[in-house]
Amino acid sequence: MREQSKRRMSCQTCAKNSNGGTPNGCKNNGTCSTGGCNKLEVFNWLANMEMPGGKAYSDIVEVRFKNGRKSFYRNTGNLSIHSGDAIVVSSVPGYDVGLVSLTGELVLMQLNKKKANKKKHNLPKIIRKATEQDIEKWRKSRSLEDESMHEARKMAISLGLEMKISDVEFQGDGSKAIFYYTADSRVDFRELIRLMADKFKIRIEMRQIGARQESARLGGIGSCGRELCCSTWLTDFRTVATSSARYQQLALNPQKLAGQCGKLKCCLNYELDMYMESYKDFPSTSIRLKTKKGDAVHQKTDIFKRLMWYWLKDDFGGKIVQLELDRVKEIIAMNKAGKKPEDLEKFVRVEPQKEPSYENVVGQDELTRFDNTFKKKRPKKSRKSTTKAKENSTHARKKRNRDRKKKRE
Repeated sequence: MREQSKRRMSCQTCAKNSNGGTPNGCKNNGTCSTGGCNKLEVFNWLANMEMPGGKAYSDIVEVRFKNGRKSFYRNTGNLSIHSGDAIVVSSVPGYDVGLVSLTGELVLMQLNKKKANKKKHNLPKIIRKATEQDIEKWRKSRSLEDESMHEARKMAISLGLEMKISDVEFQGDGSKAIFYYTADSRVDFRELIRLMADKFKIRIEMRQIGARQESARLGGIGSCGRELCCSTWLTDFRTVATSSARYQQLALNPQKLAGQCGKLKCCLNYELDMYMESYKDFPSTSIRLKTKKGDAVHQKTDIFKRLMWYWLKDDFGGKIVQLELDRVKEIIAMNKAGKKPEDLEKFVRVEPQKEPSYENVVGQDELTRFDNTFKKKRPKKSRKSTTKAKENSTHARKKRNRDRKKKRE
């Protein structure tokens, strides 16, 4: 039963068009090393380690539902549960069906990481392992999600509600449905709930989510060519400001910096700490370099090559000077001491030109190496000269033949 339920529940994206029980996708029935084709997978690196001193494992289990929604439950019945098993958990009202995504001591670390302020005795409990009837009922309720979502959208439009219903999740027993929506302002959906309750004959729950949570549930492909980080592994949605792009010297183009959700890309924060740490060695960009010819204004910084560019006004409109970081600090120290350099050109470090390490001994790099290679064309002979040459050759041949005959005689 366990293997049958695992084959039916694991790798839902691959098992939709299965042939003979084998999925068309990864071909592993959810038993691959990465844990399957599910969202927000966690590798249990403590699975092969034994507890010290005969200590028992934690009875808290992490259960995954539709589109990466996870929750924690207690295994009070000491059931033999493994990752990928389909189980029935308690819910309000009724029960729900989910997949076990993590077991063991790593669940406690995930519980603390997600800051779930729940005590062990307050966590809901696992009822039993999912039977064949539970799985069939769960699949039947899941098949009604697309139709109910479209019907709910039509009702919201007819009522003039400024909201977008993006996803629907039915409970395992089919007695409750959660409608996820996004809205820019507060929405009064009491009339909408009454219409949907009369239409679907189930309990309705409306849950508002943000734009980033919506893209995480729906998924997609980013501009980098990979799946969205929010739908695969990212769980901490931090705010992304335009200063992240400024520190990395990116063009403030909203079409390139915005993701599928319409907000700034989360990947702008990945390397921001490194940029912030590197900028500590650089002086403030608001500091001007004072010279006798005028003040130089900062234009650009390259933290990798440790270079800074300054614009200095002159008689021809101005010029941009490239300076190394230590040179910039030297000029700032001179300005603080009340000294002004004559010009910034004196602080530009010119690298000496290196001579080639070979000598041209055969003249292979000379421009005139092809001048004497072509032979001069011979003048064409006239027809008279050619005919005379032929006559002379035939006369000489006849004379040689006569001399040979005389010698024989």
